[in-house]
Amino acid sequence: MNNLRKWKISVTGILVLFLVGWAGIASASSWVNPDLLVTPELLKKNIDKPDWVAVDCRSLKDYAKGHIPGAISLGKRCKKALRDPTSRVFTDTAKYEKLFGKVGIGNDTHVVFYHGGLKTLTDATVGFWIMEYLGHDKVHLLNGGLDAWRKAGNRLNNKPVRKSAKTFKAKIVPSRYSKTSEVVDIAEGRLKDVQLIDSRTKKEYDGKDIRAIRGGHVPNVTMNKSHIDTVLQKKDKKTGKMKPTGYLDADQAHKVFGMLDKDKRTVAYCQTGTRSTLTYLQLRLLGFKDPANWDDSWRVYGSTLMYPVAGEQWFNFAKMNKQMKKLKKKVAELEKKQ
Repeated sequence: MNNLRKWKISVTGILVLFLVGWAGIASASSWVNPDLLVTPELLKKNIDKPDWVAVDCRSLKDYAKGHIPGAISLGKRCKKALRDPTSRVFTDTAKYEKLFGKVGIGNDTHVVFYHGGLKTLTDATVGFWIMEYLGHDKVHLLNGGLDAWRKAGNRLNNKPVRKSAKTFKAKIVPSRYSKTSEVVDIAEGRLKDVQLIDSRTKKEYDGKDIRAIRGGHVPNVTMNKSHIDTVLQKKDKKTGKMKPTGYLDADQAHKVFGMLDKDKRTVAYCQTGTRSTLTYLQLRLLGFKDPANWDDSWRVYGSTLMYPVAGEQWFNFAKMNKQMKKLKKKVAELEKKQ
């Protein structure tokens, strides 16, 4: 009888441990801040309300062809409308206050950015990150963008939308913006308790794809994971290969970022600070306490010769000159034929 009782206790204990472990896995694979994403159903329910604004992050040309009914356009793709020509965030906060207020976004407005697919996904996440940096606490992303909207049985229209102007006042959250000086401190070993994520491709990271004066990566990077490998994948019917979609998935994000410490400051970067805004959003969704986007990113860092580079490779200007000469020759030949 005692042996039977001990056996029952052991089995019960194992079952409890299994359930606890399973619950831990389940919770790890769900978003900590799911309200940052909205579904087509939630957007459709609220889009006509005065305190909700949907922003189409595609080009004005694409917006004019068909957009979510009630959505506005900023006149350009979001990453161009919300940054200066060098892909930098405006240092003049008043520009944002004027822009957002003019299009009908106030401090009480729920703002939903949406994209048209993988190509413009990071336009939407640029908008998300900038509004969070400006201290707006009612900003969201339509998960899946236009594809999700259509699959939910909703239509598009081509009627342009203008909202009544509102007052928008920024409340800057400095910690969400990482400066180059912070990253240099990480690279040179002075700042050790910060996790640094390189959201570029492996070729960029290894210095094989050079997009500045130098290729390579920042020393002391915690991980390199291309932004397209962090989104939901689906099988291509023609090739049979897996390809990335414009959907954010908790399982996939946890698989990539789950080994990181959510309590530590975590900074993401890429070439221009654009792709890394997707990483920033995913960190926020996963509940990281102090995430940031490095806006300067590799474009500035790799072209500043005083900064240390791991896996350093130099841009081959001689090769580029030869290619330019060949191109000019071909153009001249084509012009003669005309």
